[in-house]
Amino acid sequence: MWGPATVLPPVLAPSVLVGVGRFCFWRSGAAMRKDLGTVPHRFRSDSCPKLWPCEDRRESPPTSASHLFSKGYIVNPTLAATLVERLQLTENGHRHLIIECDPGHGILTKALLNTGASVIALQSDKKFIPHLKSLQEKLNGKLQVVYCDFFKMDPDNHNTVHPPVVLSQELFPSLGIEANSWSEDIPFKVIGTFPPNNERKALWKLLHDLYVCSSIYKYGRVELCMFISEKQYEKLAADPTNPDLYHVLSVLWQVSCKIKLLYKACVPTCDLYKKGVPSFKHSSKYQNLCFVQIIPRKNLFTKYLTPINYDIFFHMVKQCFGRRSAFLTHHLHSLTPYDPVAILNEAGINTNFKSCEVYPQDYKHLFETIECSSDNDNKWLYDRVLENIEC
Repeated sequence: MWGPATVLPPVLAPSVLVGVGRFCFWRSGAAMRKDLGTVPHRFRSDSCPKLWPCEDRRESPPTSASHLFSKGYIVNPTLAATLVERLQLTENGHRHLIIECDPGHGILTKALLNTGASVIALQSDKKFIPHLKSLQEKLNGKLQVVYCDFFKMDPDNHNTVHPPVVLSQELFPSLGIEANSWSEDIPFKVIGTFPPNNERKALWKLLHDLYVCSSIYKYGRVELCMFISEKQYEKLAADPTNPDLYHVLSVLWQVSCKIKLLYKACVPTCDLYKKGVPSFKHSSKYQNLCFVQIIPRKNLFTKYLTPINYDIFFHMVKQCFGRRSAFLTHHLHSLTPYDPVAILNEAGINTNFKSCEVYPQDYKHLFETIECSSDNDNKWLYDRVLENIEC
């Protein structure tokens, strides 16, 4: 055989650093609301990470504060140890395989290795390769270093691939990684950060790979542990109780994965970029980042939702969020030839609900109800050719 997000209360906020990268783009549809503005937060730090309340930060950071991070790379061992603790890698005596995206100085790498884990470091900046290679030589095979940009892996155009852009179908077998079935345990964890300028594109690319079981998800239910902006995390974790943030990505990610907040941090915005901060996008000097665990659900795929028809499910959800104020029955009229009221009654969904009032798992149940309603191929008013045209 091929549930709502689980969120821990963001009580404390340590200083943190995250890496950067870029994803190739997969069509995300036009059914998204404008991002809500962020409220600037201020924070202070010392020579080592300290925990501060996430709200009501009024003090400015000392100008002489020691760096905990630099140009997208963790440079503080205490911070790295805290992140490893949150990952709970030492529990159950299991030896983990971890792919670390852009480790840079190797500070987090060392903390991961100290837990007994095996680490594959995918580094996109060549200047860090010699340092990581020297670390590799001391560790008897527990660390492998590859010149590779994880966020550019498996581009649409496979004919023009040159390092650091690589193909997973060539890279992973060379590293001894074998494909797992979807029902098996998590084969490995990927740790890193979503690229600050392209979080939404990155999320859509990974979402596509997940539902079609391609790229990294060809190897099973790969766990992501990623830094992401607080604004984007709140959207992923949103449900009908927070309609202003609830949107297409909320539904598709929560249907496919368990999402858990492991850590929240307030960081200087300038330290998230390797080449400065785009002033037209960032008016605040500080922003909150969330370290989030994303684990694919074993029961994602069913008899009626598969890697073959997932694109119809995507289309249905996008269509429903195209006009959020419209009733669900209105959207179903343009999606299926069946009677919308009868379909909703069969699915156990209130016929007076609007799109933003339906929970993620109910969207999946609605889709499966339409799919199993008959053996007729004409269940959907949908053209795959038109849907694949990029906006």
